[in-house]
Amino acid sequence: MNKKIEKIFVLSVDFFTINLAGILYFYFRVESGLFDLITEPVFVLSVVAIYTYWLLIFIFVGMYRTWFAASRFDELSTLFKASFVGIFLLFFLILYDDYSKGVSSENRFLIFIYWGIFLVAVSAGRILVRSIQRNLLIKGVGRRNAVIVGFNSKANNMHKTINASRGLGIDVAAYLAVDENNIGKEFSGAKVVDTYKKIKETIHKYNIKEIILALEKNEEDILLTVVGEVDTENVSIKIIPDLYEIISGQARTSQLYGFPLIDIMPQLMLEWEKKIKRLMDISISLLILFISSPVILFTSIAIKIDSRGPVFYKQERSGLNGRIFKMIKFRSMVVDAEKLSGPVWSSKNDPRVTKVGKFIRKVRIDELPQLINVLKGDMSLVGPRPERPFFVEQLSREIPLYKRRLKVRPGLTGWAQVKHKYDESVEDVKTKLRYDLFYIENMSLRNDLKILFRTIFVVLFGKGHYQ
Repeated sequence: MNKKIEKIFVLSVDFFTINLAGILYFYFRVESGLFDLITEPVFVLSVVAIYTYWLLIFIFVGMYRTWFAASRFDELSTLFKASFVGIFLLFFLILYDDYSKGVSSENRFLIFIYWGIFLVAVSAGRILVRSIQRNLLIKGVGRRNAVIVGFNSKANNMHKTINASRGLGIDVAAYLAVDENNIGKEFSGAKVVDTYKKIKETIHKYNIKEIILALEKNEEDILLTVVGEVDTENVSIKIIPDLYEIISGQARTSQLYGFPLIDIMPQLMLEWEKKIKRLMDISISLLILFISSPVILFTSIAIKIDSRGPVFYKQERSGLNGRIFKMIKFRSMVVDAEKLSGPVWSSKNDPRVTKVGKFIRKVRIDELPQLINVLKGDMSLVGPRPERPFFVEQLSREIPLYKRRLKVRPGLTGWAQVKHKYDESVEDVKTKLRYDLFYIENMSLRNDLKILFRTIFVVLFGKGHYQ
């Protein structure tokens, strides 16, 4: 099923079932005559308000993410947890409203009857949607091609599991060998078409959406090669773990019809955290722009007086998933600083930096206009430093996993920025990459707040590039 059609379908079914639950409860609570009423609520307003309430909660917990072969039990479990929180919020809102009006309502616990009606209705709708999707997958609609890297007993057993589970919606299109001697061999209709070194070409040729790594104990280094090659492709990567990794708890596994798989580099930030992170980006950016408006004005005047040229400097940078955007900064260098040299890293005591530029770099004022990029959604307050496309391509060839940084929005500040100086060499980039990868794999609101506070410390105490 097309992703857009799926989301419209799920939203439509939720709209029907949430409102159905509201209507049934309204008639049970109001029209049945079984309960005393102080005032009769307005039917339409009640239904609209309660639907909007649940819609916001569902969005925050990620219940409208694109679904593919996920467990219906897991989805109902998420629904239960989301509705549990939502019901208790409603309960305490009603409790506070009654208390503020001096009303002692014995019927407020009826909200839990509504919860039961809500769970039954919405669960039935979700099961219906997922059952239809599963049947479509079995019939061949919306299936995804997979390539298995490795040709061994683990790979063949996984292939058997996939073939026996049509509801999974995966077709093994090809194998990629580790050993060149296996090229040309075949299992269950899928051939070993090449080695893992041709992973990118295979993805495009066979329209691959799933990569399953079936590596032996001495082949772990191949993992880095494969992930580095496909990091910018729209594919999901899973690895079949060893028994030791499973029982020792070193691997967080997901289940593919009972067969354990490890998600390689999963997105660790929960959906509701992503939404709050974006709200933080917008609200804090607006606040800082408002507070710093006198600083922005005086800096603009100082730049104009100090040297000829524009106040702001725009430069192409690589953003989320490699999308190019124009990053805005205060100009801190002379005009056409790279006209003769081409793209180069700045250095300590760089002669191209103006007098005002040296100061605003030291206290990080030059970064303030980037808040506009944050508001536009090109950047976040916290994330890896946005790099120029020229250097992204150069560094990705020299440093494995460098493009992993493009999986999240670049940041105005970040763990690497507060822990290390500006990039002056490839060695600096390698050092900062470790910090960036640590941040990406441990993304959380707590870490973002920690980095923001450390950034304030860096700015206040002048621990910038020229310190």
